[in-house]
Amino acid sequence: MQIGNSFSYVFGPIIALLGIGAMVLVLRWAYARGTSVVASAPRAGTVDEYGLLVCVATPGSYIDGEMLRRKLEDNGIKANLAQTLEGPRVMVWPNDQERALSLLSG
Repeated sequence: MQIGNSFSYVFGPIIALLGIGAMVLVLRWAYARGTSVVASAPRAGTVDEYGLLVCVATPGSYIDGEMLRRKLEDNGIKANLAQTLEGPRVMVWPNDQERALSLLSG
């Protein structure tokens, strides 16, 4: 009973090498600098580099900032905690700025 023929000894390694080559090309494309589909690590910026978001609080630590952010979100205000070059900042959209400031001050 013949299980394989002489072609299976030639084409088996060729197919395996083609599969490995395809994986190498896909991984090189995915991890190429500048065109990566993998998210890059976030970098800290100044307070004015966060687009439309405005700063409403300057907590002393990241933990304090997270507590303030959660307080705002519990009251229906979308808030972000950003690690800026000046330290952590709680930021909200301009439409919510007055309400957030009154909530945090009281």
